[in-house]
Amino acid sequence: MPRPRKLSVDEETLLKAALEGLELQRQRLEQQIEEIRQRLSGSPARRPAKATAKRARRKRTLSPEARKRISEAQKKRWAEYHKKKGKQGA
Repeated sequence: MPRPRKLSVDEETLLKAALEGLELQRQRLEQQIEEIRQRLSGSPARRPAKATAKRARRKRTLSPEARKRISEAQKKRWAEYHKKKGKQGA
């Protein structure tokens, strides 16, 4: 029986990447098959909770004082912008 030839580093890397991709596809297909089987049996399909699921971020609220400071700073920036633009156009 002939001995298999040694793979180059590039070939080995490519084959490893292909294997990972195919394994991911197989996992997705198995999940889809399970969901279809669940639907056919009449029970609701339950998705497993992801281990890496992130918690939902809470909306950050600003105090009225902070909003006022931001507003005033933006108005000041716009005034400077319009002042410079007016000098350039004249």
